[in-house]
Amino acid sequence: MYPNLYYVFRDWFGVEWKGLMFLNTFGLMVALSFVAAAIVLTRELRRKEKQGLLQPREETITFGKPASVTDLLISFVTGFIFGYKLGGLFFDKPEHVSAQEYIFSSSGHILSGLLVALVVAGLKWYDKNKQKLKTPERRTLRIWPHDRVGDIVIIALILGIIGAKVFDNLENWNAFIEDPIKRLLAPSGLTFYGGLIVAAAGVCWYAVKKGIKLIHLLDAAGPALMIAYAVGRIGCQVSGDGDWGIHNSAYVPDVHTQKVILAGPGDYQRNLERNVNYFLGGKVQFPGKDSLVSVASDRVDSLSHLKHLSVKAPSFLPVWMFAYTYPKNVNADGVFIPGDKDEHNKALPQPVFPTPFYETIMATLLFLLLMFLRKRITIPGVLFGIYLIVNGLERFLIEKIRVNSTYSIFGFHPTQAELISAGLLISGILLVLYKWRTSTRTNT
Repeated sequence: MYPNLYYVFRDWFGVEWKGLMFLNTFGLMVALSFVAAAIVLTRELRRKEKQGLLQPREETITFGKPASVTDLLISFVTGFIFGYKLGGLFFDKPEHVSAQEYIFSSSGHILSGLLVALVVAGLKWYDKNKQKLKTPERRTLRIWPHDRVGDIVIIALILGIIGAKVFDNLENWNAFIEDPIKRLLAPSGLTFYGGLIVAAAGVCWYAVKKGIKLIHLLDAAGPALMIAYAVGRIGCQVSGDGDWGIHNSAYVPDVHTQKVILAGPGDYQRNLERNVNYFLGGKVQFPGKDSLVSVASDRVDSLSHLKHLSVKAPSFLPVWMFAYTYPKNVNADGVFIPGDKDEHNKALPQPVFPTPFYETIMATLLFLLLMFLRKRITIPGVLFGIYLIVNGLERFLIEKIRVNSTYSIFGFHPTQAELISAGLLISGILLVLYKWRTSTRTNT
């Protein structure tokens, strides 16, 4: 596992650059997912513009104005925050505090903050002053939809993080109630569908405001969203952010080497007994665990709540594709790895299914499917409907082997993702049927 870039450079190049610890690999892959989505979305919007489906809008912009006090103040504050945290990570961060915890704390390096703030504000003043005219001019520009991709990405990024945080806390309501501030400021804990829903609402509002035909934007966004999901899931897998599956009871870790090996008769149960304290006191919660007696048999009986599935890896595939312990995961979840004194030195005590890896494969294949269909489907809205269908179906299926909180609804116990993915699936089917029938009536 590579919780941050320090571990990547250490393993790949043999160098130990401590300053890279604040660069989380999950965050890096999320950033790359937005870049991939922006590239695909720009290309698709350009294609639709050439087809005459999307038109530019004229906007009047004032050129030649000097930097205002507001411009300089925003630049100064932004630069200060960046320098305050970055300088603190390099000069003030205690060794026992993780980079993510430090970023979300109030600590930092004031001198670095002031220096970066002055540089950023100075560059803003210089750039505006260089373009300053004696008499500012108002010019009319034609702005195409693809020119607005940068704004769309920023809106999606900000609202996506907010939505992901909100939905994650709704899914883990009890933990949120216990410590709301900690949950809101924690660097971990994001729900994809929460980010998707809130970001989509914000982007749609922006598109309507800017006169972009929403149905064509949605068709262009389908493949972009799918490739973004595929890239983002790489970050989940590489960093080990807790987004893994249920136990694969066909394998257990070797007691001495911690390598995943094939389980013999009774090995899975014995491994649970060996690590019973982790399962009862870790992230997996059990009803009434505080009142459990110390009798071993009673404690082990409580582990019956753990979901598992026994699947052996085919001989032509590596075992980690079916059973993985996520050593050195970014969440520091699991038990200590013998002899490992790194900041991230834990691994799961029982191998699980690496569901982020499965989702990356499935999302990539679905992206290729959407790219194949995009020029063959001429009815507006149908491609986005297909995206909703395949996205919902993929997530609904993967939830069957993922670890998630469940709700109790009329005797059923679905996860939040299952409810939302089922809604997306149904919405996609209805959208495709509606658009197909509307198009058929129009042509007859």
